[in-house]
Amino acid sequence: MPDSRSSTIVSQGVLQNEKQAQSWRERADAVLPTGASTGSKRAAALYGEECPDAPTHFVRARGCRVTAMNGDSFVDCTMALGAVALGYAEPRVTNAVIEAASEGSVAGLSSWREVELAERLCAMIPCAERAQFLKSGAEAISAAVRLARTYTGRDRIVASGYFGWHDWSSNSGGVPEAVRKDVVHVPFGDVSALERAAGDAGRSLAAIVLEPVVEHEPPYDWLTRARALCDELGAALVFDEVKTGFRLAPGGYQQVCGVTPDLAAFGKALANGYPLAAVVGKAPLMDAARRTWISSTLASEATALAAALTVLDWHDGTDVCATLAAIGHEMRAAVERAITATGARGVRTDGVDAMWLLHWDDAARENLFVREALAAGVLFKRGAYNFAAIAHDEEALAAVEHAASTALTAVSGDTD
Repeated sequence: MPDSRSSTIVSQGVLQNEKQAQSWRERADAVLPTGASTGSKRAAALYGEECPDAPTHFVRARGCRVTAMNGDSFVDCTMALGAVALGYAEPRVTNAVIEAASEGSVAGLSSWREVELAERLCAMIPCAERAQFLKSGAEAISAAVRLARTYTGRDRIVASGYFGWHDWSSNSGGVPEAVRKDVVHVPFGDVSALERAAGDAGRSLAAIVLEPVVEHEPPYDWLTRARALCDELGAALVFDEVKTGFRLAPGGYQQVCGVTPDLAAFGKALANGYPLAAVVGKAPLMDAARRTWISSTLASEATALAAALTVLDWHDGTDVCATLAAIGHEMRAAVERAITATGARGVRTDGVDAMWLLHWDDAARENLFVREALAAGVLFKRGAYNFAAIAHDEEALAAVEHAASTALTAVSGDTD
């Protein structure tokens, strides 16, 4: 299907040179308070502070390749912060979305797709006996916390991980101290800290909320102890599976580790880039939704539901997660070969293959690497994570190795 908007932009001569990248950034800075509505897509987050001419806006995304407003095309290793696991504009997903849109994406009634998707998630995710849809991962995990507090009649939360921008988990400006005091954050994988925090909360503990994977898979006793503490104290165990669901396993890390939470939040790869998230869990806790208020006007909007149903069809037809792990392994190996070939120091790959990352000893060298790699045709994520996609083909993997080698050579030369 022709992309009329992007074709018009090209025909009008918008795709010209580096000055266009700068003009789009200047326009964004003039009307968006941080230059981008998504924090990780701010220019400084993408490239560091020293790169005024790098592109910040795209005109087209297909497969794993993105075309920026200045006409540059590159292989994308960020895959929309992990929201896209199949590929940008994947044809089956796109066709399903077009069909849903042509029927009317919203109405005064709920879409039939809401029921079908909930049924399929409940059959797929270990903890899921009920499901409710929202639009973002932050909404879904906040809903899980609300359900846990409603079900238990308690306030205190022990948390480990990143859960988005909502007040309950944030220490940012504007969050009331009264809200912050009910949440204790503990380091990932630290069983002793987890035990102390849960013990201090005692019978006031509503939930232990964990990202089960943060760069690495967790120590097994981290999750089993969290499960046991919740059982002992009458609290809910909540997993944030926003990154891990439909990437490490369709049912999330709970499907991998065998520890079943009471509630879980899913998002990102669930709908291959369309705005959809889900809170799922055991029926008694999910049914607490009847005693509180969790609602969003566009929660059952049909195009995102159609995208998610097609994603589930993909998972039914092939082992998507095994393929993502294999492709991620090859991406990571390509960068490791580049590190070895160039003799670069102070950098290493790390993490889980399907969502791996580069660890740098020096932030300035990392910034230079990202900028030089982009000039060579590949966008790497500054910080965690680089995400594999089905669309990363052999040509893309070769481009990843070439760009990494070029960038690492520049970084090594800069320090000599």
